[in-house]
Amino acid sequence: MKKAGFSKKLHNSSPDPDDIPVAVRDTPVAVPKVWLQPRFLLIGGLAGFILLALISSFLFFLITSRKTANLQPSAISPAPATSATSNNSNTNNSNNTLLGHLAYSEAPESQLVTISGNRGIRMRKAAAQKFQEMVATARSANVILVPISGFRSIKDQEQLFFAVGAQRNQTPAERAALSAPPGHSEHHTGYAADIGDGAAPATNLQTNFDKTKAYQWLQANGARFGFEMSFPKDNLQGVSYEPWHWRFVGDRDSLETFYRARNLKPAQAAQ
Repeated sequence: MKKAGFSKKLHNSSPDPDDIPVAVRDTPVAVPKVWLQPRFLLIGGLAGFILLALISSFLFFLITSRKTANLQPSAISPAPATSATSNNSNTNNSNNTLLGHLAYSEAPESQLVTISGNRGIRMRKAAAQKFQEMVATARSANVILVPISGFRSIKDQEQLFFAVGAQRNQTPAERAALSAPPGHSEHHTGYAADIGDGAAPATNLQTNFDKTKAYQWLQANGARFGFEMSFPKDNLQGVSYEPWHWRFVGDRDSLETFYRARNLKPAQAAQ
């Protein structure tokens, strides 16, 4: 009897799975898997899409704001630059150009050396050295280059411009075609020289100097020593043809001194 009771309890506490009906065994497990999984996936996907859209919109707003901020200065900057360029151009035309001549600073005394002892003609050191080399080279070719004038102070130029203009009954514009107003002569710089032919002194400071051997030699060889003619025929500054007037442009300082004259536009020269 005891064995039979123990056997019955054991059977009731651990039922055999085969004794549980199929409907009762399968329904609670299978239904949640089939119904809940697609729902959670749908909700999760929708939430992820909304979150991604919000992040994308935020990033797009930041990038657009930065581009707008970067573009604003570049859109504004050309206007001041143009204005500044215009102001500089007006300043150059009104203050540095007078009757077709450009303003030049006076060379300091410490930079001047003599190139002709008997006439007291001086030039800046670099220009003087090259000028003397040029004279020596020309002489070896039987050409005599004679310096007529070199450095002139602004005070000297004032006397030359106004006194001679009055003697010849010339207006300032007429005089400016032949001589620069004070403060506007290349001779102030110490880089310019008037050159004559020692074999034909009658052509000094005359347009027929261009018929002399000295002029022909200068045309062929002047650039080798850093010299160029300042006022050729039909020059943009409107200055009379001066085949005797040469300037030194053989170093950085001299080139920077004259670059504005070399690049002068017709509109500037007309003022």
